[in-house]
Amino acid sequence: MSELGFIPVTLIPMVWIVVAYLIGSISFGIVVSKVYGLPDPRTVGSGNIGATNVARSGKKSAAILTLLGDAFKGWLPVWLALQSVDVMWVVASVGLAVFFGHLYPIFHKFKGGKGVATALGVMLGVSGWLALGAVL
Repeated sequence: MSELGFIPVTLIPMVWIVVAYLIGSISFGIVVSKVYGLPDPRTVGSGNIGATNVARSGKKSAAILTLLGDAFKGWLPVWLALQSVDVMWVVASVGLAVFFGHLYPIFHKFKGGKGVATALGVMLGVSGWLALGAVL
């Protein structure tokens, strides 16, 4: 069996998918709120961890960072997968995994956000035109 380091090549797609899910599970709304000294977004407003609820705290810069962080975490795994993997089902699975990681983060008892910014990041990773079409 061929190997890449210590990981058998047949397991590489699964590694991509699991890592993408874990990246998606990073809740930037919670991280940014802690850095800014704001209340946990799950305890205020709608209880959602996204940028809109972080904006309700009154800090636009925190909301913008949350939006950018959530979009970036959607973009990065998909872009990296596109650069490294020749099989499109793996890239699609990575996109779904990072999206579901945001919706159901393992680090926060599977209660996440709505996934709008993360989905936009996934679309940007696949195609800028796709993301533009989705926004318009």
